[in-house]
Amino acid sequence: MTRTIVAIGGGEIKTKTTLQIDEYIANLAKKRAGEKRAVALFIGTASHDSLPYFNSFRKTYTSNFDIKADIALLTKKDIPMEHIKEKIEKADLIYIGGGDTLYMLEVWEKTGMKELILDAYNRGVILSGLSAGAICWFEKIYTDSEKISGGEYVVRDGLGVLKGIMTPHFNLREEFVEVSKNYQEPAYAVEDNSALVFVNEELQGSLTAGGKAYTITNGIKKEVPEI
Repeated sequence: MTRTIVAIGGGEIKTKTTLQIDEYIANLAKKRAGEKRAVALFIGTASHDSLPYFNSFRKTYTSNFDIKADIALLTKKDIPMEHIKEKIEKADLIYIGGGDTLYMLEVWEKTGMKELILDAYNRGVILSGLSAGAICWFEKIYTDSEKISGGEYVVRDGLGVLKGIMTPHFNLREEFVEVSKNYQEPAYAVEDNSALVFVNEELQGSLTAGGKAYTITNGIKKEVPEI
């Protein structure tokens, strides 16, 4: 079973700055769906299940790519996990929205969502996401979650599906070059409006809607070639 992750460094789906990347993701979902209409499940835990965020996602993926969009709510309503599990089983694509990464991972751990998502991944469901939805897959994540509450940028544990450490929004976080020296390779730095594509946990290349993505080794940046 082919396992695919598309990790988007940042951007605004509302204003379609990532549209070229979204088109690539949508085509992956359609390929998986085959003859039936592809289904995309939006998980907005990191934004506390922002409904305007979901509406922006739906407008992009349904209006532009004719993909049926659904949402899994974990923070606004007491929805049985069995119901969410059914949504995941119907999905060809799971898209994780941006926001507070550490809060999202905590909720996923408590609710059992983590296991449901990873199971879907192992069944070949396409995983994608922006910012929090991009870094969560890595062993280590460089996150501003604690900065939101007045702290600093920190390195924390991610889900560990992909090896190495990653930062999104690299165009705003050049200091990550120095931070990455303290951690085992690989280190990934992804600007807004760019993405990394992994197949079976191996880097395939980058996607761009204007941004760039890099690997960093011993403080030296190397641009990831586009697919």
